[in-house]
Amino acid sequence: MFTGIVEELGVIADREDLSDAARFTVRGPIVTADAGHGDSIAVNGVCLTVVDLRPGEFTVDVMGETLSRSSLSDLDAGSTVNLERAMPANGRFGGHIVQGHVDGTGRVLSVSPSENWTVVRIGVPEKLTRYLVEKGSITVDGVSLTVSSVGGSGDDSWFEICLIPTTLNETNLGATKPGTVVNLEVDVIAKYVERLHLGNTPAVPALEVTETK
Repeated sequence: MFTGIVEELGVIADREDLSDAARFTVRGPIVTADAGHGDSIAVNGVCLTVVDLRPGEFTVDVMGETLSRSSLSDLDAGSTVNLERAMPANGRFGGHIVQGHVDGTGRVLSVSPSENWTVVRIGVPEKLTRYLVEKGSITVDGVSLTVSSVGGSGDDSWFEICLIPTTLNETNLGATKPGTVVNLEVDVIAKYVERLHLGNTPAVPALEVTETK
């Protein structure tokens, strides 16, 4: 599990395309400082498994399913990526519950800078809009953010996020521009609430109270 607090802005050092997958070597000295084979590291919000380690670098295999459902397919040598190690049990919970399981991709529609922050509007697939709520949580390329506004409908659905200078400087969201494709993970709690509401899981039986005299 992750929290959406990016630890490091890494760089894709190499990409090797396989028949039905891709192998990425990622440069990230902070996240590799205590990493081991088999550890989980989120790359732009996608939970990936370390298969090889070298000083300051780690290698991951990305299957075709992941490439087709995330923006990782657009990465190449030189691309910058947001990196976060899995949260330790005694770690500080700085963001929100992030699984590293991307629900879909969005496309940046506009970037509106102001003096102290930048507003980014992102087009979102209609199927994900029911999980978005103003002031709720959303993960964009692995960054835990607060939804500031929701609008549109159908294929024109969108949401907005406000980025402070720290987020702009320390994540790859500072380089976003209209047309950029980003990974989206909605709040997992919203998905479980929906499933319970639809009655797809057995209800907890009520306790039977017997009156005594």
